[in-house]
Amino acid sequence: MAAGLLLCTGALTPLAATIAAGVMTVAVTVKRHNGLWVQNDGYEYPLVLIILPAVLTLTGPGRWSIDQALGLNPWHPAWTAAAVLVGVGSALLTRRILGSPSGR
Repeated sequence: MAAGLLLCTGALTPLAATIAAGVMTVAVTVKRHNGLWVQNDGYEYPLVLIILPAVLTLTGPGRWSIDQALGLNPWHPAWTAAAVLVGVGSALLTRRILGSPSGR
């Protein structure tokens, strides 16, 4: 919910991308045994939801965003890599520590 609100308003876009990447990485790990395609309950859609916030961080949220109003836009491209790496890495670490909820 917080990531969606941040992305919709264009506030702290790299932080929102980090949160979204983390949540969707967990979804990918849950669905990976079903394969890629969403027709088979695969991880295609969560993968898209990892890529889109990363692209938004890279391109910027736009002229009417809070980031632009605060003078934070454009974000340096390194923030995109950091957002994806921290989001995906923290999600994988969390899954590793807590284990699989389904026992797989």
